Amino acid sequence: MTQRLSIVIPIFNEEPIIEELDRRLRAFLTTLESLQLTWEVIFVNDGSRDASLAKLRVVAAKEHRYKVVSFSRNFGHQIAITAGVDRAEGDAVVVMDADLQDPPEVVAEMVRRWREGYDVVYGVRSQRRGETIFKKLTAAIFYRFLRSMTGVEIPVDVGDFRLMSRPAVLALRALRERHRFVRGMVAWIGFRQTGVTYERAPRAAGETKYPLRKMVRFALDGITSFSTLPLRIATWLGVLSGFAAVGVGIWAVYIKFFVSGVVPGWTTIMILIAFSSSVQLMVMGILGEYVGRAYEELKQRPLYLVSEQINLPDPLDERNHQRPAGGTIG
Repeated sequence: MTQRLSIVIPIFNEEPIIEELDRRLRAFLTTLESLQLTWEVIFVNDGSRDASLAKLRVVAAKEHRYKVVSFSRNFGHQIAITAGVDRAEGDAVVVMDADLQDPPEVVAEMVRRWREGYDVVYGVRSQRRGETIFKKLTAAIFYRFLRSMTGVEIPVDVGDFRLMSRPAVLALRALRERHRFVRGMVAWIGFRQTGVTYERAPRAAGETKYPLRKMVRFALDGITSFSTLPLRIATWLGVLSGFAAVGVGIWAVYIKFFVSGVVPGWTTIMILIAFSSSVQLMVMGILGEYVGRAYEELKQRPLYLVSEQINLPDPLDERNHQRPAGGTIG
């Protein structure tokens, strides 16, 4: 029986790579017939400011199985993945980036593992060519740190490049939180999961869309979405600072009554003030991160807004295209 494969590709300022991406995809997708698979590719334009959307219109005009969803503005990589998964109609759905660091050819092996009975097949990076030592080191530390903090078995050295079965996709669609960490959410839903090892190639063109600032924000989303450990750390910092204050009080009393001619020093006072203030600010910052996320969720705004769709039903026509929370919003 012929099955259908959906490939979801977020696009943000990828003008230099669209033609090469199209070429590589076509070369790979022609091989799917031997696997008894039909296919569709869903490009999600995440508010690109270059000519990415214009180039997507050109390639979609030549290939009706290329589908384009264009946001009204930039909503972020994880939201773009969500929009593509919302519209994917395949028996299996693959998520991959546009930069060709995750080779399309690896999908064939993912399909084989899926047909063996796995619901999620994720790509495990054995090598990360073209990336700085700093990025490799921080990524390795982060994934292991996150795994140790949470009760969710999030695979290490794994990005968003993965295949999901239809049941896994439907389960993922049900999770509508705003601050999304998709790879953690896929781990959380469970099902039968396995990995496929591959070598991650350098970017085919363009530049990374995850500078240090976005990497830090992404890491915070991952930690606060799946762990309350920072709140516990804040509590223990408060307890430790309390014990420290008691200790300093005892020391001050001892100096006053048992040491003659000693005047309490300004340096000690300043150190204590600085220590207690830093602990308070750290605790308030941690609490603020969680309160801010709760505030964002309570507003219940849509995850995204769609301004244009190509080779898909009209985004203003909801009668023929039912989606979670609507077709033009997510």
